Amino acid sequence: MRSEPAGLSRRSRWALAAGLAVMVLAAVGGTVALVAGAPPAVRGSVATAATSSTTAAAVTTQAPAVTSGATASAPAATSPSAPRATRSSGVTRSAKKGVSTWDFSGVSTALRDVGATWYYNWSAGPTAGAGTSAEFVPMIWGAGSVTAANLDRAKKSGTVLLGFNEPDFADQSNLSVEQALDLWPQLQATGLRLGSPAPAVGAATAGGWLDRFLVGAAQRGLRVDFITVHWYGSDFSTAAVDHLRGYLQAIYDRYHKPIWLTEFALIKFTGSGPVYPSDSQQVAFIRGATAMLEKLTFVQRYAWFALPTPDGRDGTGLYRHGSAITATPAGAAYRAAG
Repeated sequence: MRSEPAGLSRRSRWALAAGLAVMVLAAVGGTVALVAGAPPAVRGSVATAATSSTTAAAVTTQAPAVTSGATASAPAATSPSAPRATRSSGVTRSAKKGVSTWDFSGVSTALRDVGATWYYNWSAGPTAGAGTSAEFVPMIWGAGSVTAANLDRAKKSGTVLLGFNEPDFADQSNLSVEQALDLWPQLQATGLRLGSPAPAVGAATAGGWLDRFLVGAAQRGLRVDFITVHWYGSDFSTAAVDHLRGYLQAIYDRYHKPIWLTEFALIKFTGSGPVYPSDSQQVAFIRGATAMLEKLTFVQRYAWFALPTPDGRDGTGLYRHGSAITATPAGAAYRAAG
């Protein structure tokens, strides 16, 4: 969702949902800086709701496997061995389990308490004060982020690099497939393991943004080591877990590459703003979805949206912050997941 925060910002969704100030963005040295005190933007497009109940059945055209990078030297892109979860004091740590986050007071405490083994912040560098309990994964958010300074920072900050954020949405990185392909060699030159751009919707759709990007990457001999996707569910029933599973299965069946699910939650986007499930519905989804994601061998990592709550309400956030850091019901469920 997010648009570059202090490095990258996120979506206009939180702003719509919470009725809060919209993310204030400013171009700074080739990046977009998040103005202090402004809540991260949350994707404001009602069209996002189309992702929510997408199932594998919606994709009927089988494409040949995309083998991007056949001619490019690359780090090994093989799936890691199955992660082994560790549990202590009600906290489960799995090699797959991560979170997205932006700057907030108590971020290191929340990262440690929730048991995340990795995190990202839509930026090329780690969050100040995040500590070392979780691995940082850098991102090159959009065209303005493709600078020598950001690419060098990403190389120094991690071993894996996430590609452009929701290039198919005008209020996100807003890139044509050709623009993304033209910029991609600069990301590839970092030598880091490289995740695809993360489309907001339609990752498994024949002729969709991601499909055309991967076909173009293969034609140009560019490297894409794994697929990065987002998913938001508008069906708050127990069927939501199967909807997510179907979407991920359709993506894998089409491209035959490992998948990172870097944003997911239950939210219904309407013309009057986001609608959230009850606490019990979100908790049930977290338990069912994380159990499913841990078992899917082609899903290498997943990250909930998001670690902090927007000011004034929980939204889909895992931790309330301020004078004290406290887990929301969703946060308590995610802490135990893995």
